[in-house]
Amino acid sequence: MKKNAITFLLATIFVIAGAVVASIARSTEGEVPAPPAIGATIEDFTLPDADGKEHSLNSLKGKNGSVLIFVATKCPVSNGYNERMEKLAQDYKARGINVIGINSNVAESAAAVKAHAAQNNLTFTVLKDPANKVADRLGATVTPEAYFLDANNKLLYRGRIDNAKDPAQVNSSELRDAIEATLAGKPVAKTTASAFGCTIKRA
Repeated sequence: MKKNAITFLLATIFVIAGAVVASIARSTEGEVPAPPAIGATIEDFTLPDADGKEHSLNSLKGKNGSVLIFVATKCPVSNGYNERMEKLAQDYKARGINVIGINSNVAESAAAVKAHAAQNNLTFTVLKDPANKVADRLGATVTPEAYFLDANNKLLYRGRIDNAKDPAQVNSSELRDAIEATLAGKPVAKTTASAFGCTIKRA
């Protein structure tokens, strides 16, 4: 009788321990912090580029603002946007908006990020985000996902670049609309649009 009670007790302890471990795994596995509210000011941050050189947000932003885009080297959706991201950077650089890429995927090395940028003729700076600190701060979940900040780092838009991976099917470009409105001194009509792509692989 006593032996059965001990066996039952041990079994109960194992079940409880297993539940606790599973709970911890769930809480550390895919719970991404909520993104900042539209209108919130994004604090300056510093990340290394693919060569290990540190850059702050304030050192890279344009006089009229910046666009942060979370990118990946292997994601087919992100790669489907390489040309559009580069064109965005070229179109708005002279107008005081700088595009900044951020790679937060734990399995994609700085060397891979550098090679990917070279292969795809990306001229804008791409930063590496160790331990996903900036992705977590901004609540970024997929690649590509964009955040448009004004000259004072106030968040004006977050979400997708446009509505379709296939350029031929694009009929709404929310990111460009937000930038154009801001440059014209008008409020952004659509401040969020659900981003789609590959999940950011966190540490």
